[in-house]
Amino acid sequence: MLMLRFPSVLPTISGGSNLAIVPFRKINSVVVCGARGPRPRYPRVWKSRKRIGTISKSNKLVDCIKGLSNVKEEVYGALDSFVAWELEFPLIVVKKALKTLEAEKEWKRIIQVIKWMLSKGQGKTMGSYNTLLTALIKDGRLEDAEELWSHLFRKYLDSLPRVFYMKMISVYYERDMHDKMFEIFADMEELGIRPDGSIIKMMGDVFQKLNMLDKYEKLKKKYPPPQWEYRYIKGKRIKIKVNNSENILQEASVKACDGVENLSH
Repeated sequence: MLMLRFPSVLPTISGGSNLAIVPFRKINSVVVCGARGPRPRYPRVWKSRKRIGTISKSNKLVDCIKGLSNVKEEVYGALDSFVAWELEFPLIVVKKALKTLEAEKEWKRIIQVIKWMLSKGQGKTMGSYNTLLTALIKDGRLEDAEELWSHLFRKYLDSLPRVFYMKMISVYYERDMHDKMFEIFADMEELGIRPDGSIIKMMGDVFQKLNMLDKYEKLKKKYPPPQWEYRYIKGKRIKIKVNNSENILQEASVKACDGVENLSH
């Protein structure tokens, strides 16, 4: 870098050998750069922008509806404004937001979001109905849950999954509503839907509680406990033999009785 400075006074010669200093007016110092240095680098704007994916959008949706009141018009208006600029309905974003709300146990918000989604004609799947039914039950709205159940039962009579029957039977079992339990269990048998172990256990407990031992024996005879079950170990589905404690006790009692009879003879 070259730098030239002009002094404020310059020496001059006047009158032979005598030197005299004649002052000049001051000149501002000027710095002249001979080299411009390295080329400045500007930030690349197309790489600094944050990419907005479905996870960040779902988090924004959750934050958007959390601070709202329970007024239907306010919630629906906020959801409409959230999806206003979308070319297609963001079904994946809404599903992920529902998963987040379910983990945080925000049942009222789940009900509002699913009803808004269904009003748009989107997300009419068994998973959405199952989440809505669970949220209604957890929120204590049993009448609305029964209304939804009856609607699904009429509309999807032959294709309704077994998990819906299990959910309603467990709800009635917790509330000691035995008559409705018997109705749903009768519908399952009529439609040929095999109940799982939890349903059989609940029905057996109710039969024993009501002193209906003949029906309890028929239930055990018709649906014996399984000898094999599938379990997932390190991501693999493995068939494992089940050791039923009741069967073991019955076999032990039978062997003990046989031993006593042999000793008596």
